[in-house]
Amino acid sequence: MNRALSRIGVRSVSVALLVAGVAGGAYLGKDHEAQRFSNRATLDVAQVDADDMNLLKQRQREHVAARAWQRQAEGDAAVKAASEARTAATKAHDLETKIAAVKKAAADRKKAEQNGGPVPYSGPIPSSCNEYSGSRKIGCALTLEAGFGLDQFPCLDKLFKKESGWNYRAENRGSGAYGIPQALPGKKMASKGADWKTNPATQIKWGLSYIKGKYDTPCKAWAYSERENSY
Repeated sequence: MNRALSRIGVRSVSVALLVAGVAGGAYLGKDHEAQRFSNRATLDVAQVDADDMNLLKQRQREHVAARAWQRQAEGDAAVKAASEARTAATKAHDLETKIAAVKKAAADRKKAEQNGGPVPYSGPIPSSCNEYSGSRKIGCALTLEAGFGLDQFPCLDKLFKKESGWNYRAENRGSGAYGIPQALPGKKMASKGADWKTNPATQIKWGLSYIKGKYDTPCKAWAYSERENSY
C-alpha cells in the first residue's frame, strides 16, 4: 500500500515538473519572440528615421541647387539687361550726334546762303590731301571719293584753275557758265544739290560727274582742254 502511494506520488511530481517545464518553456519562448519582435520594430523605426533623414538631405540639396540656379539665372539676366542698356545708350548717343551734325550742317548752309557762301565742307579729308587748302583740299578729297586715284587730282587742279581759279562764285556773264567747274548753264549743278550757287563741294561733285561721264578721267579732260581750250 505504501509503495503504491509512493509510486503515485513520484509520478504526480514528475507530471507537475513536466507541466511546469512546458509552461516555463512556453513562457520563455514567448518572451524570446517578443524580444525578437521588439528588436525588429526598433530596427524598422531606425531604418525609417534613416530614410527620412536621407530624403530630407536630398530635398535640402535640391533646394540649394535650385537657389543656385535661380541666382545664376538672375545674374545672367542682369548682365544681359545691362549689356542691352549700354548698347541702347550707345545707339542713342550716336543718333543724337548724327542729328546734331545734320542740324549744324543745315544751319551752316542756311547761314552761308544768306551771306553768299561758301557752305563749309563737313565730309572727311584724307591726310593725303592735307597739302592743299580751301576748295582745292575739298576737290582732292572728292576726287578720291569719286573713285579716282590721287594721281588724277593734279590734272583736275590745273583744269579748274584754268576754268575758274577754284572760285565757287566765278561767273561768265557772256555765256552764263558758273562756279568752279564753269557749268553751262550753272543751274545744271542743281542735280547735285540745291545749294549749288554757294557750296564748293556741290559744284566739284557735279564737275567730277561730268568729267567721268564725258572724258573718263580728269587727266583726259585736262588733255582735251589743252587742245581745244575748253572741256
